[in-house]
Amino acid sequence: MFDQFLAPENVVFNSALLLMLLIGVVQATGLSGDIDGTDMDATGDASAANALLAWAGIGRVPFLMWLVLFLAIFGALGLGLQQLMTALTGGAGSNLLMVPLTALAALPPTSAAARIVGRIFPGLETTAIDRDELIGLYAQISIGTAREGHPARAQVIDRHGQTHQIMVEPDSPDQVFQTGEKLLLVKREGELFKGFTNGDFYLPRLD
Repeated sequence: MFDQFLAPENVVFNSALLLMLLIGVVQATGLSGDIDGTDMDATGDASAANALLAWAGIGRVPFLMWLVLFLAIFGALGLGLQQLMTALTGGAGSNLLMVPLTALAALPPTSAAARIVGRIFPGLETTAIDRDELIGLYAQISIGTAREGHPARAQVIDRHGQTHQIMVEPDSPDQVFQTGEKLLLVKREGELFKGFTNGDFYLPRLD
């Protein structure tokens, strides 16, 4: 049994199952928070990547939960395919062939499992958002001074209460944003956000 566990053709799949158990233990003990999927740019390549991620089920549940599902299915499916290869050909398949083949084969059932888990536990839905959803929110300049052509770093809190670090510059050439100033985000151009302020940052405060 132990020899079969350490057999070269099974090491990758058994390691996936062990990693799945380890992640489960870490999550159960509360030593690690959920990791959501990363934001993607609204470019053509990113749109294709978003479509691929959606097809794989990523984004329907927190990423670590998706990873646990994938590792479990990948490991079990890989061991089963190796046993099938041994029964049909008298020997296990090469890892160079079986690992990528199993990884691809594991994606559809992982996507289906993520959909089922997401429906059973709707509260597990990921809080990852598209960066375009930040448009219409207020951001605050955290570092530097923003001028047209010279963006500064700002932070904005989304509808889930998560803080995003972004680069922003004025949408109007006659505006300048100082550190600490709040502004309304009105558009996005790639990774750069543009906004405007009503100028009350410069008004004297009456205490």
